[in-house]
Amino acid sequence: MFYVFNVVFPVFALILIGYVCGRTGKLGESASTELNRFVVWLALPAQLFHFASSSSWQTLWQPGFIAAFFLSCLAVFILVLVLSWVRNRDLAAASFSGLSASYSNTGYMGIPLCVLALGQDGLAPAIISTFIVFVMFALATVLIEIGILSHKKSHEIFWSVIKSLCTNPLLIAPVAGLLWASTDLVLYDPLEQVIAFLAAAATPCALVSIGLFLMQKERFASQQAWGISIAKLIIQPVLAWFIAGPILNLPELSVSAVVILAALPTGTGPFMLAQYYQGDGRMISRVVLLTTIGSLLTLSLFLWWNKGI
Repeated sequence: MFYVFNVVFPVFALILIGYVCGRTGKLGESASTELNRFVVWLALPAQLFHFASSSSWQTLWQPGFIAAFFLSCLAVFILVLVLSWVRNRDLAAASFSGLSASYSNTGYMGIPLCVLALGQDGLAPAIISTFIVFVMFALATVLIEIGILSHKKSHEIFWSVIKSLCTNPLLIAPVAGLLWASTDLVLYDPLEQVIAFLAAAATPCALVSIGLFLMQKERFASQQAWGISIAKLIIQPVLAWFIAGPILNLPELSVSAVVILAALPTGTGPFMLAQYYQGDGRMISRVVLLTTIGSLLTLSLFLWWNKGI
């Protein structure tokens, strides 16, 4: 549990810093809004581009692992989305819930944990999983657009969705990064440094923003957050194991990697997407906090189980 705690602690600490700063008035609502805009339009796109542009296509092609992790994400996404939609009849809100239940914090926590638990062989699955959550991000974006524009005609919805996908910086950045990686060109050093500076600010700023949102209390959102957290920390890794092991019969390393990555807490992506669409981020902020704290136990159990097989 100790090295799981070492990886989880910075996430929790930054959320707590944001919460304390909000409670004491050091950072107000206007600061939160501007901080979110900075992350959505500058820092997070820079981080996504930087990550994608430094990856190679050769390391990403592991069809068995891709199938197991993607199907576990998709199954939990659909399950939570349907349950939320039946309850509220709001496709956009249901999409945020589904994404929160299936969006693992692969970039910030998955890579160090997989390397610690599995050695350098665990690096490639962690990188692949990061691109898979980008796919889930794009799927949720499409459904959110459809939900927001449900009053319009079908062709108007179609073109609006296409326009949104092509102008959303959180989707453009990783695609641009992959395209750049395929050219084998080298970025101009000063420009690469600017991107690296912005990228480094994405995670801490996003987590501080979540801490600011946690000041807002809402009973229903809190109850919903518990259900989504259970789906994220328990249902998704169990599904991932079942698909990777009994169904696909993948190698032991791939099974271990897919379970660890599926058991990760929710990342900041859904929260940032909610901010981009000016949605309610209170429920998502609680999910991030609950799953981050809960993952101390669940990840430790999964890692202990991994050592025992």
